[in-house]
Amino acid sequence: MEIACLDLEGVLIPEIWIAFASKTGIKEFSKTTRDVKDYDVLMRYRLNLLSEHNLTLSQIKEVIETLEPLEGAGDFVDWLRERFQLVILSDTFYEFAQPLMKKLGFPTLLCHTLIADKFGIIADYKLRQADHKRHAVLAFKSLYFRTIAAGDSYNDISMLNEADAGILFSAPDNVKTDFPQFPTAKTYAELKTEFLRASNRELRS
Repeated sequence: MEIACLDLEGVLIPEIWIAFASKTGIKEFSKTTRDVKDYDVLMRYRLNLLSEHNLTLSQIKEVIETLEPLEGAGDFVDWLRERFQLVILSDTFYEFAQPLMKKLGFPTLLCHTLIADKFGIIADYKLRQADHKRHAVLAFKSLYFRTIAAGDSYNDISMLNEADAGILFSAPDNVKTDFPQFPTAKTYAELKTEFLRASNRELRS
């Protein structure tokens, strides 16, 4: 049996922090894991910005409620589910993801947790586990699942390296240049092809 492991933002849904930057007009929020390799550095930067501008969790959620999955993402999720076990491995937060998971039919999601006070001020975040995407793949492999993983950013690379097959999807040039060993796909049609190519069994196209 094979498991498909997907990143979330930039693969199935828009980048939440970029949308928040657009809504607030604070361009500094547009930095993502495509730009910053150290996730903790990026999150501390975001938390400091939220504090500096007195922005709350509820204001981020208001933006998230307006977002839709990327065009074709829902059909792609359905396609994967017919052929693989599917798990979303993301560095987002459960407090963010629920509305978008509903729009994708509630695939299994493993991510992190925010720590906010009663006023909705985000004080900190709690990782499920450091480098949790790679550790999740390791756990699946220990259960004798074969894993095929796809992502778009620096924080996906350890997952792609650990998987039996890794694919870069809609990744920026800097990530593709830094990690040329991974096949790339720009569209869901191309990503389907890469999943089929990586699979160790005959699958319906």
